[in-house]
Amino acid sequence: MGLLKKIFTWWEGATIGTALHSWRKGRFVAEDSAGNRYYESKKAPRRRWVIYAGGNDASNVPAEWHGWLHQTVEDVPDQSLPSAREWEAPYSANMTGTGAAYRPAGALESGGKRAGASGDYEAWSPS
Repeated sequence: MGLLKKIFTWWEGATIGTALHSWRKGRFVAEDSAGNRYYESKKAPRRRWVIYAGGNDASNVPAEWHGWLHQTVEDVPDQSLPSAREWEAPYSANMTGTGAAYRPAGALESGGKRAGASGDYEAWSPS
């Protein structure tokens, strides 16, 4: 089933057509920490694309690689950007719509109740 799945599905990684295109007409550039592989066309005009390590979700691409894909940054981010600062959090994908999504206190999904107004709000009234 693995080969048929690769031929006919696009939502779980690259199809065979994309993999062949990357092999024949693309030049491997780099791989990010999540395992996504980035390619650039060998001929002009330069086109850039990514083959995702997991499911095809654009939020799995870190910001610096997003800039490279859209040709905002010319150099490969791994080589041109400074190393991460100690206070920077590691990249995480967008979890909206999943069980790991952020739900603040009072959100309907978390079953909470909103906190009452604190009394520091004064309604505006025209004079």
